Amino acid sequence: MTAAFIAGVSGTSLTDDERRFFAETQPAGFIIFTRNVESREQLARLTSDVRAAVGRDDFLVLIDQEGGRVQRLRPPISRLLPPAAAYADCYRTDPSYAIGAAHAVARLTGEELREFGINMNCAPVVDLPVEGAHEIISDRAYGQDVAQVVALARAVGEGLMAAGVVPVIKHIPGHGRATADSHFALPVVSTPHEVLSKTDFAPFKELAAMPSAMTAHVVYSAIDADAPASTSKVMTERIIRGEIGFDGLLMSDDLSMKALKGPMRARAEAVIAAGSDVALHCNGDLDEMRAVAAGVPQLSGRAQKRFAAAIACTQAGEACDRAAALDLLAEVQVRRTRIG
Repeated sequence: MTAAFIAGVSGTSLTDDERRFFAETQPAGFIIFTRNVESREQLARLTSDVRAAVGRDDFLVLIDQEGGRVQRLRPPISRLLPPAAAYADCYRTDPSYAIGAAHAVARLTGEELREFGINMNCAPVVDLPVEGAHEIISDRAYGQDVAQVVALARAVGEGLMAAGVVPVIKHIPGHGRATADSHFALPVVSTPHEVLSKTDFAPFKELAAMPSAMTAHVVYSAIDADAPASTSKVMTERIIRGEIGFDGLLMSDDLSMKALKGPMRARAEAVIAAGSDVALHCNGDLDEMRAVAAGVPQLSGRAQKRFAAAIACTQAGEACDRAAALDLLAEVQVRRTRIG
């Protein structure tokens, strides 16, 4: 059986307690942060050790490898990737080129992640930033136009899947309008529902067929003033599963973020009760992880089917033309500098 949560680890290798925890609790996945990365060989060994502790093939190994500011693997472990805004800049003058480059670089990124045993990337960001919003999204976004964001984010998602890596669109139903960073505070968006439907929610609706999504710790007061989307059954059922039509694997954003309050077990229970399939806990604190594990069920029913569908996306196709992808990666950076 698979438990409905994803956990982190504290360092660059598994402790004996962590090894027992993964074996006993059987989480759906494990997420990597910079604290877990020392060398290429070490990282591959860590992911292999976590998989061995769990002892299942249907296991997700996650990372945030968006590019730009949010990139857990950096030189000399992995190459630097441009932020989403670099593709947005290219799109202004040559949409076809920008879409092709985004796809090729995402596929290359996916193939390189697979070398470390990583099969899920928490990207692309599908948020639509607006003037005056907090800078937490800013250059992580593919633009401010719905059609442009959809085209580029779709290219990234499809590029990752071609490499056998599951994309996670985020932060559903939209973090771009938030005036606070949910890592540190709970953002409240008071925009009317009809405006949100035409803007923030629209890119997610166009990309609803993607296999996985991460919820936003953001209150949309016009729809549910009492809870952020991640813990709101109204937002999950009425907006994410309903209006947007997303029926893939739904995970919460990190439970340890300060946008949420209360004991860790209660937070885990809240996101599952709201309708997320799995709860995400990132900081590697073992006591908190035990509390999360105690607060979630085993995957079953629709949640189990969505998890299985995500796992099915980890079958890679033929390898990409790496030389061509690297040329595009370099050219995106040059074009952005020239445009800027």
